[in-house]
Amino acid sequence: MDQFNVGSVPEHFMLPWHLAIENGDFQAHGLSVNWQDYPGGTGAMMADLHDGQLDIAIALTEGVIADIVKQRASKLVQVFISSPLTWGIHVAANSAYQSVEELASATFAISRMGSGSHLMAVVMAKHRGWPLDKMQLKVVGGMEGARQALPGGEADAFMWEKYMTQPIVEQGDFRRVGEFDTPWPCFVVVVRNEVLQSSLAQVEVLLKIAQQSAKSFTSRDDATTLVAQRYGLTYEDAESWFGRTKWQTNFRVSRAMLEQVMNALMNCQIIDQKVEPHQLCSSLTVLEQ
Repeated sequence: MDQFNVGSVPEHFMLPWHLAIENGDFQAHGLSVNWQDYPGGTGAMMADLHDGQLDIAIALTEGVIADIVKQRASKLVQVFISSPLTWGIHVAANSAYQSVEELASATFAISRMGSGSHLMAVVMAKHRGWPLDKMQLKVVGGMEGARQALPGGEADAFMWEKYMTQPIVEQGDFRRVGEFDTPWPCFVVVVRNEVLQSSLAQVEVLLKIAQQSAKSFTSRDDATTLVAQRYGLTYEDAESWFGRTKWQTNFRVSRAMLEQVMNALMNCQIIDQKVEPHQLCSSLTVLEQ
């Protein structure tokens, strides 16, 4: 049986993967998936891809593209979530900050350099016309680090997926002062180059199983209830999230989208060069305009 180390954030977007594992769908095709949760997000996943500890990651589009341009150690294979990610912009509950506009010179907590929380803070700052050279960042290692850093005064603001932070807002640890949607699909599948070279056919089968699981999940009558129960959301929040989330169940990727992300990363000084879109993608990927 071929074994793959697969990882992503411990969030509701990945439920189709967990259902496929629990149902034995991968094993039925001679594949073993060793799943790893990454509370630290995209930056932590890409680091483990480089080290060979991870074979496949489902990570944030902008973080994956930035990493591929810089490191050339992996390839984007498919878009997994084609809808945008809604980032909540949070401050400590007792913070003096009352609006996003007041955060122009604030210190943003980020999980790590190159992570989604880092990249999207910069993208948002650029979008708002804030001077990037005055932007202050504090590496906190993920959500739990941010829960200590904001009330403790080490950082002022933290960006994380809106619905996953909702329970923390309701508990009174964070206060949400705004939201920011990614201007592109939020999650993509990225595979280490060595794995693509040695096991391309198995990777294709594995991803098709995950795609089928996503397709089946979206048609389940109890899908919203399942999300609410597993991730500690109210039924209303789960329904709102489910209604705006779209899984992509093929290997088609837009050249225009890849160019858009690279242009944004260049403008935000995250990367210092662009590459041709096909250089970002695997041989399984179907590039379209």
